[in-house]
Amino acid sequence: MYDALPRRARLRRWLSRETTSGALLLAAAALALIWANSPFAPAYAALSEFTIGPEALHLDLSLSHWAADGLLALFFFVVGVELKHEFVAGSLRRPREAAVPVLAAIGGMAVPAILFTVVVLAFGDTEAVRGWAIPTATDIAFALAVLAIFGKGLPPGLRTFLLTLAVVDDLLAIVVIAVFYTATINLIALVAALAGAALFAVVVRQRWARWWVLLPIGLVVWGFLHESGVHATIAGVLLGFAVPARPLRGESVARTDTYDDLVRPFSSGIALPVFAFFAAGVTVVGAGDPLAVVAQPVVLAIVLGLVVGKAAGVLGVTLLVVKATRLRLPAGVAPRDLLPIGLLCGIGFTVSLLITGLSFDDGVHTDGARFAVLLGTLLSAAGAAALLRLSARRQRDPGTGTGPVADAIDGDGPALGYGDAR
Repeated sequence: MYDALPRRARLRRWLSRETTSGALLLAAAALALIWANSPFAPAYAALSEFTIGPEALHLDLSLSHWAADGLLALFFFVVGVELKHEFVAGSLRRPREAAVPVLAAIGGMAVPAILFTVVVLAFGDTEAVRGWAIPTATDIAFALAVLAIFGKGLPPGLRTFLLTLAVVDDLLAIVVIAVFYTATINLIALVAALAGAALFAVVVRQRWARWWVLLPIGLVVWGFLHESGVHATIAGVLLGFAVPARPLRGESVARTDTYDDLVRPFSSGIALPVFAFFAAGVTVVGAGDPLAVVAQPVVLAIVLGLVVGKAAGVLGVTLLVVKATRLRLPAGVAPRDLLPIGLLCGIGFTVSLLITGLSFDDGVHTDGARFAVLLGTLLSAAGAAALLRLSARRQRDPGTGTGPVADAIDGDGPALGYGDAR
């Protein structure tokens, strides 16, 4: 028993690492792809469609639906907590210093959306236009994992720039999901969800607040939001934003840090891999017409959006802002360093797969879009990894690969703000 707590703490720390999260995501996606294209593919489909939950509450959902709407809310809670911290005490608290990555995030969403729309309309696939938001998303966990693995020795400001950009990207993606992918709204259920979120905000500030008190309130908020018609994962963001980002009543640690540490291992170790497992199972081998899946315009549009559009949007807007205004990049970061960052932003994966499910309900478009997200993510990650390795080799001192700079890039310590980077 004495040694159980240290082992548990080491496990939680291991699950919270960016490299671990990225590896688990890749493993889950690979397993799903292999299974979905094996002789046992019907078993994978049956597992995905297995329904469980109380029908009286309209929660008799398939396992894949539970993964997308339920488990992914944990991921969005972590995103909400991270956003709250960045706005109150992190890199977004000083607008002038956050302006460049914020504008880069906007460019990194606008250019892929425009490129996607132009491509599908050029091929006459007007039905695919509703997937315009698929290539606009960035998977913050996956992107930071690639940076942690291949970017050792690079300036800390580079990680800060990516973190700020990805956090803003997540915020904009949340707005897109809430505004453009909500068909009808049940106002009574929505008001009940907001009232529950307000109660959560009050309770989470109390000295006696514990996770076992907050969890039932969070589940009620999630349930009402699911019933309202707004995508249920938004509940995670609402609740994350409600957590105080500064220490209260003499506490030494902000509660955003406390709850991030509490929930992140479950998010990166369970929620994200399970979602990836159910979302990435694209059947190509043995499909009735494999070419109908991989040769449709939506595949080209998403791949171009993620690989080319993201990098062009991030790099182009950043160069324009730096040259045309007095805003500057963090110390130690040059414009040439931003190409791998732009490619890292093309790692759409989690949120892109989620938006795919919200965009299409027909098999051909859905499978094609999921295949394109996986392919675009793989190409972006590979390109970013190669460029990061070259940059790190140039900038790292000969014979060294450790030290404070490498530790900051590896993500073992707290995220650095722009003031810290300087």
